[in-house]
Amino acid sequence: MAIDSLFKDEATEEKGERARMASFIGAMAIADLVKTTLGPKGMDKILQSTGRGHSVTVTNDGATILKSLHIDNPAAKVLVDISKVQDDEVGDGTTSVVVLAGELLREAGEAGKLKDSSDDNYCRISYGS
Repeated sequence: MAIDSLFKDEATEEKGERARMASFIGAMAIADLVKTTLGPKGMDKILQSTGRGHSVTVTNDGATILKSLHIDNPAAKVLVDISKVQDDEVGDGTTSVVVLAGELLREAGEAGKLKDSSDDNYCRISYGS
C-alpha cells in the first residue's frame, strides 16, 4: 500500500527544517496570544464561536482562550495540553505555564540556530482547513 493513499487530498507533508519551523512558529503564536493577557494591563480577547448562534465572549483568562482554540499544530497542542494539566492539577497558572514553555521553546530555537546541522528525519503532516 502506497503511503500517499493514506492521506486526504488536502494533506501536505513537510520535512526537515521546514517541519521543525512550522511546529515552532505555531507554538510561539499560542504563547504570544496568551502572553498579552497577563498582568494588570493585560488585554482582553474577543472570542467568537463558529457554531450556531455565533456567541461572543470577552475574556483575558488564558485557560478560556486556550480551550476555545481549534489547533492542528503538534507543538501548539502540547502547549494547550500543558495548560489543561496545570488547570486540572493546580487550578491556576495556566497562562503562566504556557508563556514559560513558549519562552523555553524560543530560547531552544535560538540555540538551535547556532548549531549547524539539519535533521531530515523530522516530518510533519498537516491537513487543509
